[in-house]
Amino acid sequence: MPGPGAGDLVRKQPKGDDMGIIGWIVLGLIGGGIAKAILKGEQPGGFIVTALIGIAGAMIGGGIAKALGFGDPIDEFFDLSTWLAAIIGSIGLLVVWGMLTGRKRGRLA
Repeated sequence: MPGPGAGDLVRKQPKGDDMGIIGWIVLGLIGGGIAKAILKGEQPGGFIVTALIGIAGAMIGGGIAKALGFGDPIDEFFDLSTWLAAIIGSIGLLVVWGMLTGRKRGRLA
């Protein structure tokens, strides 16, 4: 049996481009803000709610996209699929949030 080769001793290092908590917060703020701008009408919540909806929308949108077989869209900050999943997920979550809070549902611009 051959001994361990050089390739066996090299451990894979993380790529380092995975998003951290600051990346999720920034993605949530920007993605939630874009979703609010796309929807016309009055959406509930201010700055904090926008961030929370954006972060949750990013995770929900990424989970749905991954379940549909589109890979892992919420893995890198500077990836178009990350932003699309975040914005689409935030729009959906804003619509649901508006329905739950009893306010007017926004319409797409």
